[in-house]
Amino acid sequence: MAELNTIRSAAGTRAAQIDAGLRAHMNKVYGTMSVGMLITALAAWAIAGLAVTSDPTGATVALREGQYLTGLGVALYTTPLRWVVMFAPLAFLLFGWGALMRRGSAAAVQLGFFIFAAVMGVSMSSIFLVFTPYSITQTFLVTAIAFAGLSLYGYTTKKDLSGMGTFLMMGVIGLLVAMVINIFLQSPAMMFAISAIGVLIFAGLTAFYTQDIKNTYVAHAAHGDQEWLDKAAYDGALSLYISFLNMFQFLLMFMGQQE
Repeated sequence: MAELNTIRSAAGTRAAQIDAGLRAHMNKVYGTMSVGMLITALAAWAIAGLAVTSDPTGATVALREGQYLTGLGVALYTTPLRWVVMFAPLAFLLFGWGALMRRGSAAAVQLGFFIFAAVMGVSMSSIFLVFTPYSITQTFLVTAIAFAGLSLYGYTTKKDLSGMGTFLMMGVIGLLVAMVINIFLQSPAMMFAISAIGVLIFAGLTAFYTQDIKNTYVAHAAHGDQEWLDKAAYDGALSLYISFLNMFQFLLMFMGQQE
């Protein structure tokens, strides 16, 4: 009987340790994601500020009445450089992140995430030229509320979301193909459909990623590989960061008021 009580006590202690570790792990995921979001917002705001001027002297492109693109703005938004800026984050995700996760240290993965967040900010800077600051702020708050609810659902639900995640990832591929096609078609109806479907896909992925981050930690916590768990936290932060930003951008298509 004493041995049974000892086993139960040890199991209870181990479960408590895993729960405490999981809370710390999730805090690290959300904290890293939040820092990345801040870096993205600051980079986008700073680049947009440098890309526009009210001084017409030497300006070659008028954005709207009283606003002109600077040399930086012309280079970023009207030359072939815009394609590099647009697709650089995607190229990093496809070809750089996996290699960094496999070969890099936890510190290198964290640095890579923050650099990616800055590049994403440059890529997104044009929203400050198109939409009003009020609508950007409003959409961000709506996205944050929706994200919090979806992530909480993913964390607490007992339902296995892995099947849904596979289906949604296939949807992301189709969405990317449709977006590339619409770059050339410039169809408003197609853009509306892409935005609606995109919101739904990344809403579902938010819940899926949250559950996957939780399950991954629980499955590997007993191994004691802290370096791997640190990298997994940054990988999870990147997944949630991408889901948040995509929901924000697609919602902005609906809610955003243009300048």
